[in-house]
Amino acid sequence: MNQTRKLLDELVSGKITVEEAEKQLKLSFLDDVSGLAMIDANRGTRSGIPEIVFGESKDASDIIQIVHRMLNTQNAALITRLDQEKLDVLESKLKEKNIEVFGKTPLLSVIVSNKDWSAQETSGRIAVITAGTSDIPYAKEAEALAKLVGVDVLSFYDVGVSGIHRLIGPIKEIVEKDVDALIVFAGMEGALPTVVAALVDIPVIGVPVPTGYGFGGKGETALASMLQSCSPGLAVVNIGNGLGAASVASLIAIRAAKNRP
Repeated sequence: MNQTRKLLDELVSGKITVEEAEKQLKLSFLDDVSGLAMIDANRGTRSGIPEIVFGESKDASDIIQIVHRMLNTQNAALITRLDQEKLDVLESKLKEKNIEVFGKTPLLSVIVSNKDWSAQETSGRIAVITAGTSDIPYAKEAEALAKLVGVDVLSFYDVGVSGIHRLIGPIKEIVEKDVDALIVFAGMEGALPTVVAALVDIPVIGVPVPTGYGFGGKGETALASMLQSCSPGLAVVNIGNGLGAASVASLIAIRAAKNRP
């Protein structure tokens, strides 16, 4: 339950007065963490996607301070782009919290939550597909975000165009399970999202991944290829932006689920 909903429930049940509710709402919008960060506590309520901590450019001690403060107003926080050293510090300093790890270093994503937290069920469904094994760490970041917002994920790895027959089973399952949106990760020439978008009537979000060789091998070729796709129904995010793709896919899925019989 988000903080605003909890506050409204307490008001309706008579646990707090109108004046107390008004005061808490005013205090909940922004929370200053020792000059390190301004936490947007109501972002999840306002936009559907809560504030996420980008861990790559922050010290472990700063991340811990921010997460502690976030968990005062929400029950879970997602930290992305951690290496093993930072994760070790988090696990040692946050022993009283639940910690779920996705991916591998240096692209670890972590959901830190209070002991009583479970994601709010939405009935939204997305699928994540990777062309190669090297793309999986970026896919894991997307899976972490989907879990945080209560969207179910079907994952299929290493089904790229060099072995196109491997895609048949995943596509069949995706259609049978009535998935709301697809995220397709591909490096190299970045062809897989175009192929997938040509096979389904589901919104596809392509994520170029910085895997490849030599010229254009840092995701530039994959990005250009996806942007020039001839398959309708394909949208593209920036190189490696699994989080952005998951945000869009999850919002699509949550809205679709609201209208499902």
